[in-house]
Formats: sequence, structure tokens, C-alpha cells
Amino acid sequence: MYLLNIRENEDRKQLIKQSIDLNNINILITGAAGFIGASLTLRLLSELEGSTIVGIDTVNDYYSRELKEYRLGLIEKKAEGSDCQWSFQKISITDREALSGLFEQYHFEVVVNLAAQAGVRYSLINPDAFMESNIIGFYTVLEVCRKYLPKHLVFASSSSVYGGNTKVPFCMSDRTDTPISLYAATKKSNELMAYTYAKLYGLPCTGLRFFTVYGPFGRPDMAYYKFADKLAGGEKLQVYNFGNCKRDFTYVDDTIEGVFRVLQGAPLSSVRTEDGSEEQAVPYALYNIGGGNPEDLMEFIRVLSKELGAFGVLPEGFELEEHIEYLPMQPGDVEITYADSTELERDFDFIPKIGIREGLRKFAKWYSGYLRS
Repeated sequence: MYLLNIRENEDRKQLIKQSIDLNNINILITGAAGFIGASLTLRLLSELEGSTIVGIDTVNDYYSRELKEYRLGLIEKKAEGSDCQWSFQKISITDREALSGLFEQYHFEVVVNLAAQAGVRYSLINPDAFMESNIIGFYTVLEVCRKYLPKHLVFASSSSVYGGNTKVPFCMSDRTDTPISLYAATKKSNELMAYTYAKLYGLPCTGLRFFTVYGPFGRPDMAYYKFADKLAGGEKLQVYNFGNCKRDFTYVDDTIEGVFRVLQGAPLSSVRTEDGSEEQAVPYALYNIGGGNPEDLMEFIRVLSKELGAFGVLPEGFELEEHIEYLPMQPGDVEITYADSTELERDFDFIPKIGIREGLRKFAKWYSGYLRS
């Protein structure tokens, strides 16, 4: 066990966390065919020894099933040379009977819930999908975990919970009760639900607020991927708020490094005071995972177009401005995202460091190969 300071507590109490060795244990990853889920699975298969990693996903058609199958193919290939066992099943997190069967078989020590319906704008046109996956699905995960009590449940939240906040950077102590999209509301609900299960049942939970994750084999509904598709197809980019936006873009390898470290530190039900005594606490923690360096959206687009050109996706002499259509801000969007990842750096000695030039170069290299495959 080790101690972590709780910054928001004025008396400087220390939250006691349990160190978890990820080797030789059973790990469940929901949403394993998704961008972050597949990337995390690849990392675990590369580094761990003797563990059994079980992935579940519905592989639905919210976006290209082909891309999801591509990711699963990468995982299968990685698993062939891994010291870990890999198993995948098409299961929905809303299916309590199927989930319970997996827990009964594997008795998972660590659970990573990355399955969710994503997409701020999509939540405006198909709210049912968000209620089913993000609310009912997450409730089902919590209920099964309550019964089997893994050592650590880590779940995906989102920077969208900061809603219409105008104070930047976004800090863990900021209010998050003003969501401006249903997607954001479901993610905030996840945080509240997890806290309740941690308090009532002693289930160790950690939520991670991701900030605009990008990189190879990412989500095609994300802006950077859609920009690449439109530029490659000779179409115009629709740039909202007339280009006056900033995003704390976080390269996927940085995001996964943060998740990997957090998995190894589960909050326990006690804190240590300055006099050395212990007090009861809720085994619950939250972290921002973002680079703390918001980039101007137009600069991001310029770098993306340059890197796509370098890998032959765009023709020589490509004129970016001719392919941009400036539009007003869309409902549910925010002008800026900006992470304060102080807690992540303090507690796990890590903060994202990969800049957009390096990150977009890696994405463009992958994208050029994927187009030609």
C-alpha cells in the first residue's frame, strides 16, 4: 500500500491506496474493440506476464465495424506473442446474465469499463443509445462488481463533464453540475453512481476524465479523423465557431500510460491524518488525463494537413484554405478544453507530453497505410 495526498482536503489528509500488481491476474476490459479499449489491451499484452485479459464489445455499427474488426485483429496478432492469455466475446454491458457468467468464470481482480456510447452531437439525435449504454450499461457493471468485488474498477468519464465552465484550466475541484449535452450528463452520472457504490459497498472506483484523445486507428466520428477523411476526399472541412476553438488534444499513448498507472493504485477505505492516525474514507478517486496544453484548432488542422501531405495522402501544393467552411458553434460544443492534471502527476508521477506534431505524424503515417490496405 502507498499514500496519496488529497489536494482538496485542507488538513492534508492522505488517501491510502492499494498497490496492484497487474501480472498474473484476471482483467476485464469492456469496449475492447473501441479506440482506447483496443489501445489499452495492446499495451497490457505487451507488458504483462501470466495475466488473462478478457475483452468484451458489441462491435455495433455506430461507426465502421471494419475498423473495430481491424483493431481486434491487431490484438489477436499481439496476443500470439504475448505471455498473457487473451479472450474476446461479443457481449453488451447491459447483459447482466452474460456479465455475471464471465465474473463467475474469471473472478476479475481489475475491471476497466471503457464501453460507452460516445459522441456529443450524436446524443442530440439518438438519446436512447446513451441512456441504454451509459446509464443502464454502467449500472449493470456496477451491480455485477458489487457482487464479486474486484480490487479496482476503473471507468471512463470525460472532459465534457465540465460543461459550460469558463474558468481554465479545468481542475478536479471545479463544479461539474452544468452539462451542456446529454453525453456529458451521462458521464457525470457515471461518476455519481460509482461514488455511491464505493461508499455503500466499499467497491474501489477510479474515474478518468479523458481530454480529446487522438491517434492511429482512432474513432472516425472524432473531428481530426473526419478532417483527414474530408481532406483526402477533396471535400470541405466544416470548422465550427469560425475556427475559434482550442482543445487539449491528448495523444493515445499518453492516455494509455495514464490508465496503465492508475490501474495499479486502487483507493482504499481510509485516509491517514497528519498525526499518523487513520480515518474512514470513500474508496473513490477521479483524475483528469490531458496534456494541459490546449492547441488552437486551426493550427491543429494546419499540422494535420501538412503531415497528410508528407505521407502522400494529399497532393503536392494542396491549398488548405480552399477546403475550409467556417460555421457558427454547434449545440453541445464548448470553446475550449484545458486539463489541469496536477493530481495525476502528483499521485502517479505522470503527465501527458506528446505534442500534436509528433502525434499527428504518427496518425498520418497510420492513416496513409490504412487507406491503401
